[in-house]
Amino acid sequence: MSIVIITGGSRGIGASIATECARRGSGVILTYNSNQRAAETVVGAIEAKGGKAVALQLDVGDSATFPAFADAVRQQLTATWGRETFDALVNNAGYGRFNPIATVNEAEFDGLFRVHLKGPFFLTQALLPLMANGGHIVNVTSATSRVATAGVAPYAAFKGGLEVLTRYMAKEFGDRRIRANAVAPGPIRTELGGGLSADFEALLAGETALGRVGEPDDVGRMVASLLSDDNRWVNAQIIEVSGGYII
Repeated sequence: MSIVIITGGSRGIGASIATECARRGSGVILTYNSNQRAAETVVGAIEAKGGKAVALQLDVGDSATFPAFADAVRQQLTATWGRETFDALVNNAGYGRFNPIATVNEAEFDGLFRVHLKGPFFLTQALLPLMANGGHIVNVTSATSRVATAGVAPYAAFKGGLEVLTRYMAKEFGDRRIRANAVAPGPIRTELGGGLSADFEALLAGETALGRVGEPDDVGRMVASLLSDDNRWVNAQIIEVSGGYII
């Protein structure tokens, strides 16, 4: 059984990734920041269908906690699966903030940076000793790194930086046969940034070739598929999952 760690796995895209990975036979360690009940609901749903999952608390914006988190992962691997390593890391945790560049303050900028770029960098570093050779890293980025959308400049800039980091991960971890790819969702119906109003959703759907906004499962299934052996030769790629958003 492969074991997958998914940050921000208590809701939205992360919960879908966790559910899809479990459905395909993987053990799941999902993280939550503050909503333990939501994380336990996802774990319960996985276990109800015969899967195995564990929820651990993690603030991806606080890199000082990463060594302790790695220790917690090590303990869960041994206690739950009788293993010393895991197989895949999905850096998914994040949040949105919508402000024009002229109004963004340093605290907002730094918060987005810590969660969307610094966090994945140092969390991956902390967990590398526990990752099995031949493993896989998937960084969840955003189509906003390709399409300029007013109001999300820091978020998009750090997602773009994460895409660059993905290629460097693939390059530097190749000697351990660890793959690294990024999945870039387009507009998705989640709670990110407060969710989508009906008018805004209609606008986004009109800018998407397939005529609708995405659902979390559209991304969850893509990530689970990418982690499978069917895609073992896909490496260092940025894969947009957007239904053809602004093409």
